[in-house]
Amino acid sequence: MLTDTTRSPYAKVHALDGMKVKWTGGLWKERFDTCANSTVPQLKHMFDSKDISHVVENFKICAGDAQGDFDGTVFGDGDFYKWMESAIYTAYQTDNQLLKDEIEKYIDLIGRAQQPDGYLSTKQIIGERSGNGVSRMGDINDFEVYNFGHMFTAACVHKRITGKDSFLAIAARTADYLEHLYEEAERTGEVQTAVCPSHYMGLVEMYRTTGEERYLKLAKQAIALRDSVKNGLDDNQDKIPLKQHEKILGHAVRANYLYAGVADLCLEEEDPDYINVLHKVWRSLVDKKLYITGGCGALYNGASPYGYFFDHQLVHQAYGYEYQLPNITAYNETCASLGGVFWAYRMFQLEPKAEYFDILERMMLNTNLAALSLDGKRFFYENMLRRAKKLDYKLIWPLTRSEYILSYCCPPNLARTIAQSSEYAYLTSDNSVWTGMYGASEAQVKLENGGEFTLVQSTDYPFDGAIRFTAKNVKVNAPVHLRLRVPGWAACGHIKGAGTDRELTAADAGTYLDILVEDLQNMDVQLNLDMKIRYTVANNMVEETVGQAAIERGPLVYCCESVDTHASTLDDIYLDLNAEFVPVEFEIEGRKMTALETEEYTIDRSEFDRNALYQPLKYHGMSKKHVRLIPYYAWDNRDYGEMRIWFPIAYTV
Repeated sequence: MLTDTTRSPYAKVHALDGMKVKWTGGLWKERFDTCANSTVPQLKHMFDSKDISHVVENFKICAGDAQGDFDGTVFGDGDFYKWMESAIYTAYQTDNQLLKDEIEKYIDLIGRAQQPDGYLSTKQIIGERSGNGVSRMGDINDFEVYNFGHMFTAACVHKRITGKDSFLAIAARTADYLEHLYEEAERTGEVQTAVCPSHYMGLVEMYRTTGEERYLKLAKQAIALRDSVKNGLDDNQDKIPLKQHEKILGHAVRANYLYAGVADLCLEEEDPDYINVLHKVWRSLVDKKLYITGGCGALYNGASPYGYFFDHQLVHQAYGYEYQLPNITAYNETCASLGGVFWAYRMFQLEPKAEYFDILERMMLNTNLAALSLDGKRFFYENMLRRAKKLDYKLIWPLTRSEYILSYCCPPNLARTIAQSSEYAYLTSDNSVWTGMYGASEAQVKLENGGEFTLVQSTDYPFDGAIRFTAKNVKVNAPVHLRLRVPGWAACGHIKGAGTDRELTAADAGTYLDILVEDLQNMDVQLNLDMKIRYTVANNMVEETVGQAAIERGPLVYCCESVDTHASTLDDIYLDLNAEFVPVEFEIEGRKMTALETEEYTIDRSEFDRNALYQPLKYHGMSKKHVRLIPYYAWDNRDYGEMRIWFPIAYTV
């Protein structure tokens, strides 16, 4: 389990054991298989390579297996632990014995690199040995505690899946070191920010895995200590005390990790003030700062607070001001959207509301999947919503996916999340099964009333809204409440089975429907969500999308690439609100998906100077051209060209 909340007193629902849920077909099965067969080996090669990432080499130097200096990124250790999670999940889901054996060798290496006092961060260990001036906890941007946090989480996953204590014992010694560090910070009052706080989630999971209260105490202490940071920054969300947070600000990854960790604490201990903060910042994100794709953190460099010169801080990959959502320069670091998934998942366990899974699914199916090429080997660090063929300015990241990028945090984070994606399919409470992300799957379920069976979900979702639930291998036939999520976009549909037969209405959208299944042996519940094409518009305060609309179908956002139209540029396409869309099966890189084909207006721009800043308006009419739209997650897998999600609307009487 990613979050073992089975004994968490304030969790209203609990995850199923990830090893007991498997995707059986459709998009998620294809993405899991690609992750296991392509992405995980690709990342292993990158981390093993001395000349590419130098990550494993750093551990070897610390363990005495090699000589040399530290190289690579300061957060490479943590990125490797994230890859370890993906490797553990895929190795045991697919029974890959070779990978299982290699995982144990890596754990042995990590253990030998660890210092006697439990400290484990390769840059500092190598620095102290070489006397090059690098020392422990000397620079908050060395990400030491971030590295610890991802080790804690990976060690917990390893223990739960394998039953072995080897990795957890290493993590426990590092947690001991952190405990002494925080005791000293409390004693002296000298508190440093721990940037990108993965350790909040990691420490709470250590508590859940071991049952040792000291880890929960340590997580609570770590969160409380952030209020004692001197000269805090919006970049790290520690400028003001945590319980005074009302808006989501600053570095998007750090914000989402912070609030996910606070939600974890709230699942274990009651704290109305923290819950109030979580609600406020969640609404700030979802209502005013979230992209249609689920992307988070709009700006390469932002200012906080915006527009007030006398109290002004520059913030990297920032949540900007309300409705500040540019498209060409959208930052949307992949890790930010992944952090949003971790946060939404924990919020759902606190209060099982459909909105949390609506947002989680939007992030997963759009931004997160778009960050990975269809062959599983190339990655986006940032996720734009529009690509022009050429820009007159430079951006730090390339406009197409890369096999290796210097800041390699996103690829392993993405790999572990896709490897673990079946965890988001179902949760349970008492005698209920709650649906999360839909997809063809089988789940072994055991409920409090003794009901024990395999739940089978048959569907081609997200391309088709027909979802059928049956049961097999019924060991104990007991009544089960099947709680079905009706997504917020589902304005109509139908549900049938277990004594229910009714149409879905707009009032059902964004809710859970409780279907009582009294006989598992004959269970047959059919949920049909009408996947009509939707034109979606943004708030008029989102300046870059005024007068434009995006196309959505089901949970998927669609886009257009240059290769899918004969228009000379995507800038010339205007949406015909009366156009008919034909869903067609389409393949890119051998992967099947549903594309949308239609005829849209294209404007005649003869005599138009595309390089002029301003010029007289000249209008020569419009004609129709064929346009194909593909799911946003599938873009940038063919020829380089333009891409757009938002298009101007051609309003007609």
